[in-house]
Amino acid sequence: MDIFKRIAAYRAESDSLAWSGTFKDYIELLAKDPSPAMTAHARVYEMIESYGIEEVNGHKRYKFFEQEIFGLDQAIEKLVEEYFHSAARRLDVRKRILLLMGPVSGGKSTLVTLLKRGLEKFSRTDKGAVYAISGCPMHEDPLHLVPHELRPEVEQALNVRIEGNLCPVCQMKLKTEYGGDIEPVAVERVLLTEEGRVGIGTFSPSDPKSQDIADLTGSIDFSTITEYGSESDPRAYRFDGELNKANRGIMEFQEMLKCDEKFLWNLLSLTQEGNFKAGRFALISADEMIIAHTNESEYRAFIANKKNEALQSRMIVMPIPYNLKVSQEEKIYAKLIGQSDMRHVHIAPHALRSAAIFSVLTRLKETKKQGVDLVKKMRLYDGEEVEGYKDADLKELQNEYLEEGMSGVDPRYVINRISSALIKQDLHCMGALDILRAIKDGLDQHASITKEERERYLNFISIARKEFDELAKKEVQKAFVYSFEESAKTLFENYLDNIEAFCNWSKIRDPLTDEELDPDERLMRSIEEQIGISENAKKTFREEILIRISAYSRKGRKFQYNHHDRLREAIEKKLFADLKDIVKITTSTKTPDENQLKRINEVSKRLIDEHGYCPVCANELLRYVGSLLNR
Repeated sequence: MDIFKRIAAYRAESDSLAWSGTFKDYIELLAKDPSPAMTAHARVYEMIESYGIEEVNGHKRYKFFEQEIFGLDQAIEKLVEEYFHSAARRLDVRKRILLLMGPVSGGKSTLVTLLKRGLEKFSRTDKGAVYAISGCPMHEDPLHLVPHELRPEVEQALNVRIEGNLCPVCQMKLKTEYGGDIEPVAVERVLLTEEGRVGIGTFSPSDPKSQDIADLTGSIDFSTITEYGSESDPRAYRFDGELNKANRGIMEFQEMLKCDEKFLWNLLSLTQEGNFKAGRFALISADEMIIAHTNESEYRAFIANKKNEALQSRMIVMPIPYNLKVSQEEKIYAKLIGQSDMRHVHIAPHALRSAAIFSVLTRLKETKKQGVDLVKKMRLYDGEEVEGYKDADLKELQNEYLEEGMSGVDPRYVINRISSALIKQDLHCMGALDILRAIKDGLDQHASITKEERERYLNFISIARKEFDELAKKEVQKAFVYSFEESAKTLFENYLDNIEAFCNWSKIRDPLTDEELDPDERLMRSIEEQIGISENAKKTFREEILIRISAYSRKGRKFQYNHHDRLREAIEKKLFADLKDIVKITTSTKTPDENQLKRINEVSKRLIDEHGYCPVCANELLRYVGSLLNR
């Protein structure tokens, strides 16, 4: 890649997006496409929608968030539908501050940053183009030039809505430079950018004694007072506060509830009326989406204070809990490690999953539903099939605690422990046991964990270890099966022949002797018992398989053993059980003979080529599984 060619191409692209003309030209542009006149809230929603929306099991999944936010599909769906979409349609929700409330490291800041970066990129597209009065410090909507008396006619003609008034600077320029004539007023296209302070503002609280309200609303330029003679002259005022610069886009309030009260008062009229007070001027119009974020404890303290009722009524509070899906938690850790300089360290398969199991277990609440422990609940939440439970049970569990996911171990802690282990031990490959050991060692240093919580967390580490043990044994046993697919298919076909004969009260013809035999009950039960199918439930399970075969046949498809998750698991476990002794002897022998060594090398190669292991962790896995099988 030629870096300077790419930079030149990017600059040329930015130059090609430039547009300048008069207000008359802008009106002609709107007559063809009114989308540039959309509100800030509509622009944010259109940006999200432009990435695509996918319907999954009756729920909407917004692709815009997929690359950065994991495991928060339900929270994001609620956020987009109840706030962004409603606000984009000019419902009263747009007159509220969006407050993201959740535990530390839950993804609140990431979500806001994603919206800001997305809006910057969207403003470079035709659909997201933003036009403003040239030279306006607030990037004023040109439609504010239209006199109030004429607005209904203009709105009808152009199919737009006009809200708000000219800022003091534009009012003065219209009088002094254009003599009140709006037609020749210069208009330009602007690209939203946080770095350039165009349409995106960020306010971060600091010491209330030193922080000035001017950070939000701008300030008097005392160096020009003598020149212009009045503090109410727009030329003697700097319209450079965050509320000024965020006009037409997004205003982020970082840790909003840590702010001094006086900084929040300005939001009262801005949210409800779409304007704010600055200096010695009339109310200044602003069209911006205000997004704030805070943690749960500060929010509880905020709503407990009766003085905050006015502001509280102007908020839409969206809980952003921790992710509760193990598979998604893995993606969070993979993303964070990928952003570091430790990408050269190989992370063994299932290592991040073990950490994710621990994290998710700390966030789940014990259910009152009979027969469901935390491990079963964890599996149901992650979309796994658990015998005896259906989608209705999952929904019941999810609705049992509305605050579930608002506490537990945060992703930062786990990543900190992984980072510590990587640096201290100078590892070239990190396995599940390395990570779980690092997490365990760090619990003593975790200041916010009580003694009781520590005991619970140690138990969760043990559960994560047991889960890894099962995965490790399955991985090695599967690798030991020579031509596994063929063996599984043969066993599967044999099982199907037998259950078909059983359900149809018929016999099986032996392919070698041609004699008719009764269905092999021992074979069928040896497979079904692998997944806990009881004697009473065997008939129902066998009939279910035949129904599934029939459904596939009607669609012209061949039913394979891996088309039914529980049957696949049963077939695999049966094969593994038959191989257990061979695996045990081969992996645990300290001085393997030539035949055993050949088998170990074949298995190791299969683990490396097909399952993502490196030579180091493949050998570690074989030794570890050998010790497990000998216990």
